[in-house]
Amino acid sequence: MWTLFFIQFSVALIFLGLGWLILFKKAYGLISNFHSRPEAEKKQLIQNGYPQNAGKMLMVTGLGMLILMPLLFTDFAYALEVQIVFMLVLLLGGFIYLSKYEVAAKRKKSYFISSSIFIVTIGFVSVLTFIGYQDFQLVHKDDTFEVTGVYGGEWRYEDVQRVELLQEMPKVEVRKNGFGMQTMSKGHFIVKGYGNSLLYIYKGNAPYVYVAVGDEHIFINAKSESETKERFEQLVQRSKLTN
Repeated sequence: MWTLFFIQFSVALIFLGLGWLILFKKAYGLISNFHSRPEAEKKQLIQNGYPQNAGKMLMVTGLGMLILMPLLFTDFAYALEVQIVFMLVLLLGGFIYLSKYEVAAKRKKSYFISSSIFIVTIGFVSVLTFIGYQDFQLVHKDDTFEVTGVYGGEWRYEDVQRVELLQEMPKVEVRKNGFGMQTMSKGHFIVKGYGNSLLYIYKGNAPYVYVAVGDEHIFINAKSESETKERFEQLVQRSKLTN
């Protein structure tokens, strides 16, 4: 949690710092492509208030992120997602707003480009978030068990070497390729003491089922303790292991 806090805090300070330099120190060169503009365009943009409003937009974004930051330490499950959405909407929406201060000859093009980027980015993030929060299921078949959804897979019972019920989730050190959401983790992670592992877990919902199958390490649980224990017992019985 503290790592996430310091990352978000640093990003907020960067936005505030850039905005302050642009707005109060007239460091307009920090604005993308401003230096490459013809001198006449630069003067027109300054007269229109383009760089000044860009500075304000960055400062408001940074300030808003700082105000939302305490949510990370509450029970609100989607604090990180709220911060990310806030940042994207304010920045991308801000670029659309800034188009009104463009030079007249480029204003229509600026509106089109910034609006297109806004739609594509928000659409992509929305789809990615939807996929990331989709539930996963443990499906038992005759000779195999399957975890459904993104990063799911199928394994043979005869390859299962060990099944354990853990009361605490080992420390997850690195996310390699997966979804590390505020309430759920799915995909490939490095877990302390286990190395490369596949996670299908609801965070903070102990216990957790650990399955060693072949050369893979799998951690899985469910939304309720009783369902997790049921998954553990089914895996033990079908794998014909004595735990």
